[in-house]
Amino acid sequence: MADDVLPILMPNIEGNGDDSSSDSEREREGDENADGHEEEQQQQHPQEDNDNERKKKKKEKDKKKKKDAKRNINFDQSLPAIHTYLGDDHEEYSGRTVLDDESFVNLPLLTLPSVVLIPGQTLPLQLFQPQTISMMRHVIQKDRTFGLVTSRYLDTSGPTLANIGTTAEIFSVKEEDEHGIETMRIKAMGRQRFLILETRRQADGITIGKVRILPEWEMPSGLEGAELRCHRLNNIPETTTAMEVAACGGPAGDRQPVARSRKNRYRAADWTWFPPWVYRQYDCDVLMELVKRELYSWNDTLQESIMPTNPSDFSFWVAASLPLDDGLRLHLLSINSAVQRLRCELSIMQKCTIMCCRDCGSQIAEKKDVFSMSVAGPMAAYVNPGGYVHETLTVYQVTGIMHHGRPSTEHSWFPGYAWTVAECRQCRHHLGWKFTPAKKKLKPEKFWGLCRASLLPGLRSDGGDSEETGWMPTM
Repeated sequence: MADDVLPILMPNIEGNGDDSSSDSEREREGDENADGHEEEQQQQHPQEDNDNERKKKKKEKDKKKKKDAKRNINFDQSLPAIHTYLGDDHEEYSGRTVLDDESFVNLPLLTLPSVVLIPGQTLPLQLFQPQTISMMRHVIQKDRTFGLVTSRYLDTSGPTLANIGTTAEIFSVKEEDEHGIETMRIKAMGRQRFLILETRRQADGITIGKVRILPEWEMPSGLEGAELRCHRLNNIPETTTAMEVAACGGPAGDRQPVARSRKNRYRAADWTWFPPWVYRQYDCDVLMELVKRELYSWNDTLQESIMPTNPSDFSFWVAASLPLDDGLRLHLLSINSAVQRLRCELSIMQKCTIMCCRDCGSQIAEKKDVFSMSVAGPMAAYVNPGGYVHETLTVYQVTGIMHHGRPSTEHSWFPGYAWTVAECRQCRHHLGWKFTPAKKKLKPEKFWGLCRASLLPGLRSDGGDSEETGWMPTM
């Protein structure tokens, strides 16, 4: 019986039966199916990779297209800077009046709401009041210098003058008399900062202020006392004269190039209690480079050619270009040193992320949307036909804005562009204007001019909170 069963079992034990072959075939079929699934998965993954790659390329292409659109400006950017909308045939004045630092002078004061004049900034004016025109005529006959102070409204107590202002020197005037109504169009330049000590009002209604001219201090290098003779020689600029070399303590000789190493500028720090990075924080050259780098992070289309090279002038240019509220602008005006002013501006720029509506706090624009439509910079002061001065910031894109009225080219600050009133969609507060080309092939195709007085900078603190935490810029 065992012999009868054994032949039946042997084929299966040895693996030569039909069942064995079917199992192997099933295994092969399973392997083939598995290979087929892997091939399908491999085909699906490249498809997904291709889709992701296409999306990535499209995103980069759109980003490049947007960047090229920002750079592609065929508008004459010098026109807004000379305020062509004020007309021609202005009487031009040359020369400059410089008041001594720390001196006490009496200045006629012109007050404008929400206008904080910065030294180096152009101020356009359209005057209609007879007493103000009379004051300007007297100023032109004297030294062409008056004081500009911003006025702020606190509750219902009326306007309150700020305690810090800027002298303005007139360089262009045009007077007109139409139907017995006298008008005066003026272009003035911000010059020196002053502190108001006291004010008095004359019988003709003109406000006279006794002011102290604030100095502009140049801080010496923190390593000046620790520098050795060899350190001073290493800091001499290239191609210096023998007299300049001798003045720094070196041997007098023929003119020869002297290598200047930026690293050697802080070698004297080894003789002090502080490391070199401490002194770099108060180096004007380093601070200017950091501020420029931060400006390019806002918008890399800004041209360095329009930026002043002098540290003091550069710090004022940055202050005039940033969308700051009156409080921060007055704070910058109160600083008497370019180093401290640059440190303060750098701290503000690192904190500022967005621009919001002053009334409701809605987001209006991002810092990357800022660009320069004028050679004067991304922000400049312009005056409307009613004589109201608006400090206007130009941006490419906005959010939460609605437009009111039809486009108009009358008295346009940007010749060739028509303006439309722009309001906040949330609270209907006036924010500025939308500009669209009235001429064909004029680029950019559209942009917005936002009033600085209607904006509030969105400043983040280290903890991620808003400006309500009491953040103040670093000094």
